[in-house]
Amino acid sequence: MGKPLLTLMIIVSGVAYWGLAVLGWGGFAAFFAHPPLIALTAVGVVLSGAALFTEGNVSAGERVARDHRWVVATFMVVAPLTGWLPAFTDRIGFWTLDGDAVRWLGVVLWAVGGALRIWPVFALGRRFSGQVAIQPGHTLLTTGIYGAVRNPSYLGLLVQVLGWVLAFRSLAGVVLTALLIPPLIARIRLEEQMLRSQFGAQYDAYCARTARLIPGVY
Repeated sequence: MGKPLLTLMIIVSGVAYWGLAVLGWGGFAAFFAHPPLIALTAVGVVLSGAALFTEGNVSAGERVARDHRWVVATFMVVAPLTGWLPAFTDRIGFWTLDGDAVRWLGVVLWAVGGALRIWPVFALGRRFSGQVAIQPGHTLLTTGIYGAVRNPSYLGLLVQVLGWVLAFRSLAGVVLTALLIPPLIARIRLEEQMLRSQFGAQYDAYCARTARLIPGVY
């Protein structure tokens, strides 16, 4: 049931996220009166459609971490806020950045971050799970984008969310994006612990030559 459940999650979360943004902007007519927001929607539809063709799942696999519920809870609180609040502050003109250039920058970051987020899912195939888990026959991928960054999908998530909030010119949204960093790092460390316990010295050597998120920075 892993793949069908992930497909359902992609569709439901996508519709809900856009619904919150449209609600924040005061309706469909107001939302789609801005070309950058039309582009944002079009890119989102393409990315969501592409995600349906991955082999990612939400399977617990052979071994799954159970002690990161606070991370999941944090995302469940912050994610709806990033859907609604940036659009709302954009509509009322509260704490916003001026100019359509900011909106278009947001669209570009949304597209780049989305591509960076979904690329690793294609690369990992059935090894990718929405849970922190070791899958049957799990092997360590250290080539391609994983040859430089150990967590490219999480980097893509941050870039994508930042793009989303900038498409609404929202400084409040930038703050919300920053709030995602601590739980994201906590999840990364949990994954690292599991992978280290599974692959030992092979994973240590891999960590020594790669960055967690940004080469040369972290």
